[in-house]
Amino acid sequence: MTREEALKSMTIWPAYAGFQEKDLGSLTPGKFADFVILDRDIMTVPDADILRTAVLATYIGGKAVFERSR
Repeated sequence: MTREEALKSMTIWPAYAGFQEKDLGSLTPGKFADFVILDRDIMTVPDADILRTAVLATYIGGKAVFERSR
């Protein structure tokens, strides 16, 4: 599975499977904004660096529910 396929398998594909693609699955105006902010781009870093990725913030419905202390 490619990184792009892995990302889609956790975002847009389940939304389509649940007939919820109008509300979930991508960051698009009008959809629920559930997302995380990471300290690196996991789509481009070397494979070995993916597991070193840290979550900086988590948002549910567009509202911050976790922010990493500095």
